[in-house]
Amino acid sequence: MRNELIIIGKITGVHGVRGEVKVYPLTDDAHRFLKLKECFLTDEKMKAQKPVNVASSRLDKGMVLLRFEGIDDRTIAEGLRGQYLAVNRENAAELPEGRYYIVDLIGLEVIDDVRGPLGKISDCYETGANYIIEIKRKGKKELLIPYLNDICYDVDIDNGTFKVRLPEGLYEIYE
Repeated sequence: MRNELIIIGKITGVHGVRGEVKVYPLTDDAHRFLKLKECFLTDEKMKAQKPVNVASSRLDKGMVLLRFEGIDDRTIAEGLRGQYLAVNRENAAELPEGRYYIVDLIGLEVIDDVRGPLGKISDCYETGANYIIEIKRKGKKELLIPYLNDICYDVDIDNGTFKVRLPEGLYEIYE
């Protein structure tokens, strides 16, 4: 089941005394925040969601500065630290062919050509050079694999599968 909310940023602090928050963008295009009108404040697991309207937005040194309608005090804004910003899927940026939202990859069954099912994707994060896929395995430690076309060759969101060809020696490191 696809989640209808997509996380696009995390509130890391406040800026000034008028309720502006600093947002670390969790999207490839921070400029998308400049057009943002409405979003949701949520926790990392997206359990609690509160709709908010964006009163103003601007970019500053790799961060996004946002002010929400009804929040014009530093103390109130400070209470938002650590929360995430999410948008409805229909308001999310359209991805090119072969690109996926991380939330859609979480939970997919990872199947290796040689070893068969390895486990399920539990996380995906960027290292700078590329993304890393974290695979949760029953009774074993997590398996980390680079998200590269030579390794990860077939993503089927509808059927819940993520097919890989692990390079020689990678699997053995985790055994």
